[in-house]
Amino acid sequence: MSKGPIELYFWPTPNGQKAAIMLEEVGLPYVVKPVNILKGEQFDKAFLEVNPNNKVPAIVDPDGPGGEPLSLFESGAILTYLADKTGLLLPARGAERYVALQWLFFQVGGVGPMFGQLGHFKGYAPQPIPYAIDRYWRETLRLYGVMNERLEQSEYLAGDYSIADVATYPWVDVRWFHEIDLAQFPHVERWFNQLSQREAVMRGAGLMKAEEVIGNVTEETREIYFGARQTERR
Repeated sequence: MSKGPIELYFWPTPNGQKAAIMLEEVGLPYVVKPVNILKGEQFDKAFLEVNPNNKVPAIVDPDGPGGEPLSLFESGAILTYLADKTGLLLPARGAERYVALQWLFFQVGGVGPMFGQLGHFKGYAPQPIPYAIDRYWRETLRLYGVMNERLEQSEYLAGDYSIADVATYPWVDVRWFHEIDLAQFPHVERWFNQLSQREAVMRGAGLMKAEEVIGNVTEETREIYFGARQTERR
């Protein structure tokens, strides 16, 4: 007997969209619990009990392992858990599982942080820092090159469609912010257009789209994101 839907603590960021797309892909019922990071709700005590790292996304599955509730944060862990829970988008064993996990970790450890730093210095820093912009621009181009070479050989990052594609798609979706022309990377462009036609991707990436704010934040939000508030606990 179902114990209720998964709670998705969410705001429309690339990392948040990973979890939303995954829930749509695997077809698990879920309810959205908005966490308005523009207003600092990620620091509220109730949310910190779910995610002590005060970031979105996070989930609470009332029917976790052994039938007990499970709270999870970190998008890579969430995607892996949902895949194992449903038996979808991640092989259960063998070499194929580790190939998918390596491309998931490629996104978690490379694409997300590096694209995010480029976005920070291009659209959030109070003044431009040419060295920082150049450093992360070149690393972003390098990572696109790695993906392009892989996708020339394979339809999807891990061979079959998997959590690696789910994790990477939202970061390519904000390429306009990073000023990336996908025509430079035709195999990434083919992959991106293919994923963009999936109904689950459209629903997950479109969740709360009207609330999405990328760059050009207010001074108040900049302080919430990057100021002293980061080291405070309510």
